[in-house]
Amino acid sequence: MGGSKPLQPWQVITGGLSALVLTVGLARFAYTPLLPELQVQTGLSDRNAGLLAAVNYAGYMSGTLLAAWIDDARWRHRLYSAGLLLAVLSTAAFGLGDWWPGWLMLRYLGGLCGAAGMLLGSGLVLNWLMRAGRRPELGLHFMGIGVGVVVSALACWAFTRWWPGWQAHWLALGGVGLVFLLPAWRWRPPVPPAAPPAHAASDGGGPSLRWLLLMSASYFAAGWGFVVSATFTVTIVEREPALAGHGPLAWALVGLTALPTVFLWDRIARRIGEQRALLIAFGVQAVAVLLPALSGTLAAALLSAIGYGATFVGIVSLTLALVGRRSPHNPGKAMARLTLSYGAAQIAAPALSGAMAQASGSFHGALYLTAAVLAMGMVLLACLPKSGGAPTRR
Repeated sequence: MGGSKPLQPWQVITGGLSALVLTVGLARFAYTPLLPELQVQTGLSDRNAGLLAAVNYAGYMSGTLLAAWIDDARWRHRLYSAGLLLAVLSTAAFGLGDWWPGWLMLRYLGGLCGAAGMLLGSGLVLNWLMRAGRRPELGLHFMGIGVGVVVSALACWAFTRWWPGWQAHWLALGGVGLVFLLPAWRWRPPVPPAAPPAHAASDGGGPSLRWLLLMSASYFAAGWGFVVSATFTVTIVEREPALAGHGPLAWALVGLTALPTVFLWDRIARRIGEQRALLIAFGVQAVAVLLPALSGTLAAALLSAIGYGATFVGIVSLTLALVGRRSPHNPGKAMARLTLSYGAAQIAAPALSGAMAQASGSFHGALYLTAAVLAMGMVLLACLPKSGGAPTRR
C-alpha cells in the first residue's frame, strides 16, 4: 500500500470482489452446503442449526453496529483488514473440534467478518469509485457474493467426495480462503481522506427520516428472505426423497445465477429507477421462496434456486448503493445504519425457521412465512417518498 503505485479500477474491484468471496462466500455461505453432512455426522438438530445461523448474524449485527458507530476512516480500514484475516482463521478453526460453545463463537466471528466485507469493504470501494470519478454502482463489486456461493458449493461438493470427515472440509476451506485473501489484502482501497468540516456535521442533504424508516423496514424483509434460503436451501432439497443428492447442485445454481444478474439489476435500475427495480426483485424472490413448498419436484427446486440467486444480490447491491450515494462522505456508515434492520431479520429468521421445521418436520411453514414477509416488504417499498428515493443518474 504505502509507496506503491496508485491502484487501478480493476484492482480495486477485484480486491473487493475477492474480499466478499472470502468474508461472505466462505466465512458465511460454506455453512449452507456443509450443513446436511454436519447434521448427519455430528447429530446437530434443526433447532441448533438455526441457532448457529442466528449467532452468525448476531456477529453480523455486532459488526454492523460497530461500522455504524465508527467515523474514523483509518479505524474502518483497520477493521476491514482484520476481518479479512479473521475470515480465514474462523473458517478453518471450525474443523478443529465439535465443542458446541466453540462453534457458537466461531459462527459469531464469521458474522463479524461478513460485516467487514459487506459494509466496510463496500463503503471503501464505493468511496474510491466516487473519488475516482467512476460510476458509483456496486453491481460488479457484489458479483463477489455470487462467486463466493459458487466457490463454496463446488469446494464443498469436491471435499465431500475426496475426504470422509466434516472436519477436513472446514480446514480445506480455510486453505481456499487464503487464495482470495491475497488479492483482497493487496488491493485494499486506501484510507479515504477526511471529509471537510462543513460536511462532517451532515450527510450532505441525505434522504428524509420517513424514507430511511420505510427503507429500513423493507430491508428487514429482504434480510428475512435472504437468510432463510441462504441457511436452509441445501437442507430443504436434500430432505425431499426424490431430490437427495441434488442439494449442492441447487446451491451452485444460486451462485451461477447471481453472477450475471448483478449487471442486469443495474441496467434495470437505470431504466426504471431503483424503487421499481427493487419491487420486481422482491416479487421474483417471493415466488422463488414459495416454489419448494408448492412442489417437491427437481424442477421446482432448481427454479427456486435460480429465482433466489437472481434476486438476493441485486436487492443488496441496489439498496446499499442507493443509500451510500446519498451519504458520499461516509457511505460505509450509511450502509451500516440501514443494514441494522437487515441484520435483525437475519438473527430472528433462521432461529424461528429452524424451530418451525423442528416442530413440524417440514420447512414449508417457514417458506410460507418468508414469502409473506417479502410481500410486506413490497408494500413498504411502494410507500417510499419519491423525493427521498429517486435514483441518482450518472
